[in-house]
Amino acid sequence: MRLASFANKLVTVLMLWLCLASVANASNSIDSVRVWPAPENTRIVFDLSQKADFKYFSLQSPQRLVIDFKNSKNNAALMSAIKADRRVKKIRTSTAKEKGATRLVLELADDYRISVFPLAPAGQYGDRLVIDLYDKKSQPIATHDNSQGKRDIVIAIVAGHGGEDPGSIGPTGTYEKRVTLKIAQKLAKLIDNKAGLKAVMIRSGDYYVDLNRKTELARKSKADLLISIHADAFTSPKPNGASVLVQATRRADSEFTRWIQNREKNSELLGGAGETIRKTKDDNLAIALADMKKEYTMASSYDFAEHVVKQLKKVTKLHKKRPERLSLAVLKSSDIPSVLIETGFISNPQEEKRLNNARHQDKLAKAIYTAVDDYFSGNPPDGTLIAAMRVREHKISRGESLSVVAQRYKVSVRQLKSANNLKSNVVRIGQTLKIPQAD
Repeated sequence: MRLASFANKLVTVLMLWLCLASVANASNSIDSVRVWPAPENTRIVFDLSQKADFKYFSLQSPQRLVIDFKNSKNNAALMSAIKADRRVKKIRTSTAKEKGATRLVLELADDYRISVFPLAPAGQYGDRLVIDLYDKKSQPIATHDNSQGKRDIVIAIVAGHGGEDPGSIGPTGTYEKRVTLKIAQKLAKLIDNKAGLKAVMIRSGDYYVDLNRKTELARKSKADLLISIHADAFTSPKPNGASVLVQATRRADSEFTRWIQNREKNSELLGGAGETIRKTKDDNLAIALADMKKEYTMASSYDFAEHVVKQLKKVTKLHKKRPERLSLAVLKSSDIPSVLIETGFISNPQEEKRLNNARHQDKLAKAIYTAVDDYFSGNPPDGTLIAAMRVREHKISRGESLSVVAQRYKVSVRQLKSANNLKSNVVRIGQTLKIPQAD
């Protein structure tokens, strides 16, 4: 009896030890999965209880990505996160070869460029494993020529943050990424309703766009201006008001130096001067031409920023009454005039409420649009519809005649007379003439 009792106790102890060992081995857990579809890629994020210890490999026919999480268990509802993503058909478990591991299989719709990497805890998130699936074929960039054969002025609009990156979070839980997207969408609609202007949304949904990719997409769209929309935040709830930021001179010079060192690759950034910069063996000439472009871009950025400040102060309080220079990655382009607009402090309870208000968002979008319209009405790029529609004027000076004015602006005397309802060729000193567009 004593021997049987001892044996039973030994079995109980062994079973308890095995259970404890099993729990110890499954030291990590997959708690949830989030999927962020974007036009060019899909990001899949696995939320983990601890740092990921993993390995992965791909299989073909059909396309699959297999991930083995060492010493882990799955608690996530795998299929609930996929929704309508076109790249991930299914996420399921499978049998791992290693004891105690969890194997997840992502069944994919195509052959994608794959990036897998862990992320350390940050903000509201703990440990994560991130999978990015990139389309191997880039989406075509739409052209922006209008029916009159003149191109539209292209405004690239960046709605700050997105997807995995919520941006700042207000006292009542408002995500910056949602506010910026709503304002950006309203701004894009206003721009697209204006003949001669075209908006390009760098982020059109709830997904993240890499900082370098933002300027790349703007450049591919042949943007004449980049506007990045954000909502500010501070550790104290007191600061409020909007600000307009442009690139710091030191950061612009640093980016320019890096850019010019590889000028053959980057020559397309300078339009007509690009070929000269790429081909010339005269380093001084290349630097001089590129520097002129950089200085023009910085001056244009600041000029437009002043237009934005002028309009914003009509609809909201300003935190900074003049454009401020800061070192910001999204404004680093030496070839595209760029500004970052802080629409208010989301960390301020009253301003958070206003930023969530649709009418206030409309006012902010309208103010930014008015700045765009005013700026390009006075500074339309050559070859654009707005440049063609721009009414030029000339005041007659001593010794000038209709034929002299016509020759100067490369129009005919007949066009001048028609545009100004003149019955004869006689003009007087001080008379202002409208100058029509040359045929």
